[in-house]
Amino acid sequence: MSAQTATPEVLWAQRSSADDESKNVVYLTINTPDVKSPSINLTPTSLSFTGSSSTADKNYALNIDFFAEIDPEASITHVSSRNIQFILRKKEKNEEYWPRLIKEKRKEHWLKTDFDKWVDEDEQDPEEENPMAGMNPMANMGMPGMDFNNLDLSKLGGMGGLGGMGGMGGGMDFGGDESDDDEEEEMPALEEEK
Repeated sequence: MSAQTATPEVLWAQRSSADDESKNVVYLTINTPDVKSPSINLTPTSLSFTGSSSTADKNYALNIDFFAEIDPEASITHVSSRNIQFILRKKEKNEEYWPRLIKEKRKEHWLKTDFDKWVDEDEQDPEEENPMAGMNPMANMGMPGMDFNNLDLSKLGGMGGLGGMGGMGGGMDFGGDESDDDEEEEMPALEEEK
């Protein structure tokens, strides 16, 4: 039985800047597990990809006509065992986002927004992190957006209810009856079966 041909899942997000060329990009991820010998053709107006996966017994094929032109020479491609990631440099510097990734206005089942990388147009940070940081799977120990470098654990000191943790204070006070352990009523004995 020969392998079937499928369109892989594609995730995308973007940034735009009229001033800074490095922040005028499209982030594109093609999810293809264990793809062998990928063939990638990136042009100013399109991306075509073919490859095969021995573990999934699938051949992959994808053709995308971009909404606007990109600069293939300034774009970056990274192939891993899980996916193929691109940082595509938009050719024209513009403050506005592209309204969509593909040229034609239609819904594609394989094309999805990458919410891990997406930032709303009006919330773009001028001091944004390095766009290559998302390509390192060990960055922030696999938790993008989480910065534990400046975490002050001393501010978490009021957490009660952690028995046996010295210096953490007593249990949580739920405002209930405050009785001593010595004054607790004993539970009645269970009845024996007859």
